Amino acid sequence: MRQALLIRCSLLFGLLLPVVADAVELYRYTDDKGTTVLSRQGVPPEHIAKGYEVLNDQGRVIRVVAPAPTGEELQRLLDDKARAGSDAQLLRLYSTPEDVERAREHKLAELDGLIGVARGNLQSVRTQQANLQSQAADYERAGKTVPAHLLQQIDNQKAEQERLKQGIEGYQAAREQANAGFDADLARLNVLRARKP
Repeated sequence: MRQALLIRCSLLFGLLLPVVADAVELYRYTDDKGTTVLSRQGVPPEHIAKGYEVLNDQGRVIRVVAPAPTGEELQRLLDDKARAGSDAQLLRLYSTPEDVERAREHKLAELDGLIGVARGNLQSVRTQQANLQSQAADYERAGKTVPAHLLQQIDNQKAEQERLKQGIEGYQAAREQANAGFDADLARLNVLRARKP
């Protein structure tokens, strides 16, 4: 009988121990007036974002809940995370500055090739337009009306020239942008390599 009573008491004590331990936790936070508040009930929802501390029965801090980041801090964290991702990708792409230069040479050669093809096409279209205008001039010198299809072809050649010029400008802009991008990659790679032990 005595043993059964001891078992029941220890079970009851075991069940009450977490309740007693939880009951002695205090929450310390700062209210809207700047006053430090100690509470056994917890932190009101409107103060949670400011952060708080959980204290034990002896007044020692056992856990700190940091304040929620401000919009500016959150943006900085997101920027840092994005930078870390782009840095990791940069290090996967390039091991040395020479790798960046090789990639630059390859990309610029590719764009120079596209510019060269577009310029060749532009010259060809100009030659075709000159031939069509010569034919139109022959009609006019002979006192004949220039056929509508010939005038349409001349207009088409002019439109094609404009399209090719815009294409060349686009390739040239892409070349400048690529070159600036490789400059930035090279500078960042040098910074990351300098940080490595």
